[in-house]
This record gives sequence, structure tokens and C-alpha cells, in this order.
Amino acid sequence: MTTVTPLPLEDIERFETRAVLKKTAEAHRYLAELKGVAATIPNEAILINTLTLQEAKDSSEIENIVTTHDELYKANLFAEAVTNPAAKEVQDYAFALQEGFRVARTQRLLRLHDIIAVQQQLERNKAGFRKLPGTELKNSQTGEVVYTPPQDANDIDALMNNLVEYINDDGCCDADELVKMAVIHHQFESIHPFYDGNGRTGRILNILYLVAKGLLDLPVLYLSRYIIRNKGDYYAQLQAVRDTGNWEPWLLYMLEGVAQTSQTTIQLINQIKQLMQHYKHRMREELPKIYRQELLNNLFNHPYTKIDFVMNDLGVSRITATRYLDLLVDHGFLHKEKIGRANYYINQPLCELLIEHA
Repeated sequence: MTTVTPLPLEDIERFETRAVLKKTAEAHRYLAELKGVAATIPNEAILINTLTLQEAKDSSEIENIVTTHDELYKANLFAEAVTNPAAKEVQDYAFALQEGFRVARTQRLLRLHDIIAVQQQLERNKAGFRKLPGTELKNSQTGEVVYTPPQDANDIDALMNNLVEYINDDGCCDADELVKMAVIHHQFESIHPFYDGNGRTGRILNILYLVAKGLLDLPVLYLSRYIIRNKGDYYAQLQAVRDTGNWEPWLLYMLEGVAQTSQTTIQLINQIKQLMQHYKHRMREELPKIYRQELLNNLFNHPYTKIDFVMNDLGVSRITATRYLDLLVDHGFLHKEKIGRANYYINQPLCELLIEHA
């Protein structure tokens, strides 16, 4: 068992090398650009709803919980009819991220209770922190035990309280906030405080930390896409810190993730914005009698929409919502499908953008 040292790290300055500082500046530059670009979308719910689903899908896939965009969007439409357990778990992740975001943005801090609430939403249980020994992390290929986290319940409680203090007390460490994010993520994964859901909770914690510190206004940096594409490096660098005490490669890995993910998300948001403008101009020209900003927002809030969503978002009757959607289908804005006796409507260009960036 590797001993987990309470934070702050005494020698973190030693690992803020020239390479780390250079990568930190680059990551900050792209993160600031992402924050600005996200603010240009007129309705923040569009990005919250679409991009948290992207993050949820990718983060869950790291844990071998795999679903398709089609299954996920259908689950969002007809929750009561969904039998795909992976889609349900991804939905739970998105709900946990969205609720955590609301708390982080309002409080500008993260309490122990908030972290536990995220895990409870993910796992749908109230087991809380581990009380029993026996948890080991194994190589998924060989089955070999690569790491044994703290086993004593008192140690876990003490380390998590220490971590929360480190997250919220900016005066306890002079390190850059993005460097701190990387340290926080490593510390959380090393404590491994829960029986289940540690990986996904830890990845949500990354986003919530950036929001709490004001580096993001919306939860739109989905690092899981980067991690899943570099999954081997992720686990190797996590373990290398435990084995060698050398933080620099891990810090560079995480900072590169922030820089790369910010760039790809900027591109995606700009493409969503352009598509919204295209739809707006066409709807004004072809369907001026039904065009409303709320209707346009609905089509981008929900890659798959339905009559009830339009009724709720626009405050119109079922007959009117049905007429609007049928007109949008007739003019090629939406594609109509049926599941059972219910119709649903697909914004295919938006779905193609989201799949392209998956």
C-alpha cells in the first residue's frame, strides 16, 4: 500500500518546471478563449445540456459503460421506456454534473457534502466513504494489483477533509490553479474514497473546481474525451507519481488535456453557433409565422426533441406544438421518427456535429 500524503505538497515548486509553466500558460490561454466563446451562445442551457451529455458519455466509456448517441438521446426523451442500463448510467452522470455545477457556481467552493452528493447521484446509493478494507486497483489486462489505496476509514475521512480544505483555501498553496487541479485529481483518485464511482466522480470534480475558481462559467470542458484517447498514459502517469514521486509528467499530461480539449470544444461551440445562425435565418425566411427564439433554442437544447418539450419551452398547446414540429419537418429542419406510439424529432446536423466530436 502506498501512503497518501496530505496536501499541500511541500515541494510542488520543484515540479513547476519551465516545461510545466509553459504548458500552464498555453492551457490558460485556450481555457480563457473557451470561456469567452461559450458566453456567445445566447442560451446557456444549450451548451449545458449538449456538452454535459458528451462528457457523461465519454467519462462513462472510460469505465467500460458504453452507449450510443442515439440510445442516450432516446433515454432523454422517454426515460420511463429506456431499458439500456448504460444509457441510464450516462444520464445519471449528466444529472450529477449539472447539479454539481449549479452548486459550484453558486457557492464558489466545494464541500465534502457536495462531492458525496455527486457520487450518490452516479451510483444511486448512500454508501458514502469506504468503511471496510479490501479495495485494490488492478491492471485490467493482467489482473495484477497495481495500487492499494488507504484502507482505514479514519484515514479516508481525514484525507478527504484535507483535500476539501486544499480545494477551497487558495492561501494554502502558491501553485497555479490548473496545477492544483491536476494535484487534486491525483489525490482524489489515490484516496479512492468510495466503493464505486471514483473515476467518474473525480472527473466531474475537475470541471466543478474550474467553475468554482471562475476559470469557466459553464461546465463545457469535457476532459474525458482526451483521457479516453490517451487512456494508457492516464493510468500510467497516475501510477508513476505514486511509484517515483515525480509529478512533472502527470502535470504536463493534465495541462495538455486542458489545452487540447479547450481547442476542440471551441471549435465545436463555434460550429453549433454557426448552425444556429443558419437555422435562424432559414426559419425567419421560410417559417416567419412560427419563428421564435424559444423555438430555435428548443431545437438546440434537445438534439432529439418531442411535443412535450416544445409545449413546455414555448408555453403552447399540444396542437400548436405538433403543428410547429410538423412544419419544421416539412421544411427539412428536423427528421421525424417514431418509438412505439410516440413521435420524436431529430436535429440531424446538430447530432452529426456532436458525433463528429465524440
